[in-house]
Amino acid sequence: MDALLADASIGITELKKNPSAVIRDAGDASVVILHHNRPTAYLVPPRRYEAMMDVLDDLALAEIVNERLKHLDDAEEASIEELETAARAKLPTQVSARRA
Repeated sequence: MDALLADASIGITELKKNPSAVIRDAGDASVVILHHNRPTAYLVPPRRYEAMMDVLDDLALAEIVNERLKHLDDAEEASIEELETAARAKLPTQVSARRA
């Protein structure tokens, strides 16, 4: 059997009967949706999902950092102001104006 990586579980048939109640009753817990006793989907609270996405972003950035660390000899020195200017130049005009 597959691992159930949630705080609670529910069959897909039960979920179909009243999905709002399942979400409400879950509160801050994750719920695994089962189909024929196998996990098919997860309901994840927004905070937990956002935290998971942050971790995935951090992992992706760590890979970039590690790759760039291999090429420190090719690096050029830049001030924070130069980096901010370069970043703003790449942003759409409306977003850039809000951050200034």
